[in-house]
Amino acid sequence: QLQLVESGGGLVQPGGSLRLACAVSGVTMDDYAIGWFRQAPGKVREVISCISPTGASKYYEDSVKGRFTISRDNAKSTAYLQMNSLKPEDTAVYYCAADKYLPCRNGMDYWGKGTVVTVSS
Repeated sequence: QLQLVESGGGLVQPGGSLRLACAVSGVTMDDYAIGWFRQAPGKVREVISCISPTGASKYYEDSVKGRFTISRDNAKSTAYLQMNSLKPEDTAVYYCAADKYLPCRNGMDYWGKGTVVTVSS
């Protein structure tokens, strides 16, 4: 059974950076696309970035383009989300998810429990 565990969240000041990690276990990560999602208080969960199984294809939602970078290290069974120039509106619970099929979407098969990111001075 595939399991995902997010880490790296925390409190950061506006303009700061965080790197989230998504550790994958139970399966060969190479076969799965990985998506990063977030859910802010009172809002629906949205996909913010997605990476194909080989890493050749990446997607970014408009509000994070140029600030966030998705990557993966299949040898380490870990995906990452580097978040720079953070804004208060980036405050949310961040989730990673995995599925054999693209596109990344709310209906992906496997989900982590999330990590909280708070951007505040």
